[in-house]
Amino acid sequence: QVQLVESGGGLVQPGGSLRLSCAASGSSFSINAMGWDRHAPGKQRELAARINSYGTTAYADSVKGRFTISRDNAKNTVYLQMNILKPEDTAVYYCYTLTRSGGTYWGQGTQVTVSS
Repeated sequence: QVQLVESGGGLVQPGGSLRLSCAASGSSFSINAMGWDRHAPGKQRELAARINSYGTTAYADSVKGRFTISRDNAKNTVYLQMNILKPEDTAVYYCYTLTRSGGTYWGQGTQVTVSS
């Protein structure tokens, strides 16, 4: 079992920045990839960014150049630095992890609202 605790969401004006954090505990030694999905009102849930155990990253086209995902393996923590935020980035952001045994675990979600 892996437990994920997210933090860092909130309200920000367009053009602003936020940094999301997600700390893993439990069987964190089995973690392979980590990432962030997001779910906006009226839209399908989508990948925002992910990073594997080698540090290889992938991003949704809509966030490339503005979001940066990183991880601290010693702390079992993944971060999502979000810059130049737009109203369309408003969503609940969910941290997830994929384990080497094929399991998937999700955080509780953190709300990001971009509005003036």
